[in-house]
Amino acid sequence: MSGSTDNLLPVVSMDAPASCTKESGAAHAHSHGDGCCSHPPVEGTAPAAATCTQLPPGAELLNADEEQMIEALRSVIDPELFINIVDLGLVYTINQGDEGQVLVEMTLTSPSCPAGPQIVHQAKTALEQLPGVNEAKIRLVMSPPWTPARMTDDARDKLGIF
Repeated sequence: MSGSTDNLLPVVSMDAPASCTKESGAAHAHSHGDGCCSHPPVEGTAPAAATCTQLPPGAELLNADEEQMIEALRSVIDPELFINIVDLGLVYTINQGDEGQVLVEMTLTSPSCPAGPQIVHQAKTALEQLPGVNEAKIRLVMSPPWTPARMTDDARDKLGIF
């Protein structure tokens, strides 16, 4: 996927390594691995028991199934713009809790989006079809408000926004 990573949101993780030095506003995610690929551990601490992964705009991922969840959400297409909700930057966070529960915080292109109920239902259904996801909850948030700056370069190109 091409596109800038400057507009990514911070990851909200329940299990980020203690030695992670990324500031809360820096876009990255942790997954299991042998160290941290994009930033060093805090001096004097043990190496991180995780790796950091750059994420697509609007997506925050938290566990080994992160790619599956993002791909599932990419299957949800905005019926007015014909672009998936991940590339549009509508997905703010994905938190996976215990017992297969997933909570997604996302927004819409406008608070009065007529496709909102359809998009929310499709996102919930797409996630609940994944192995290990027993329940997905979609929470609509309007802060921060969506802007075209949240979109990937590919999405902006498809809409003619340069």
